[in-house]
Amino acid sequence: MTRQDGQVFLVDDDRCFGCGACIALCPVNVLTLVDRLAIVDEENCTHCELCIPSCPVFALEIVPLKGD
Repeated sequence: MTRQDGQVFLVDDDRCFGCGACIALCPVNVLTLVDRLAIVDEENCTHCELCIPSCPVFALEIVPLKGD
């Protein structure tokens, strides 16, 4: 999947516990861990979705921007 305007990649900070599985799969290296929370560089994320199924707690998703 390619990046689509009007969508944003979100990390649910209530679920994410910093396992790093998503980071290992990101082909463009836009995910990092900060204080045991995955942080995405949204501007450079391609929305390829490769990281989403790697999350054991379902903390990752791509959703429409609010207001669109």
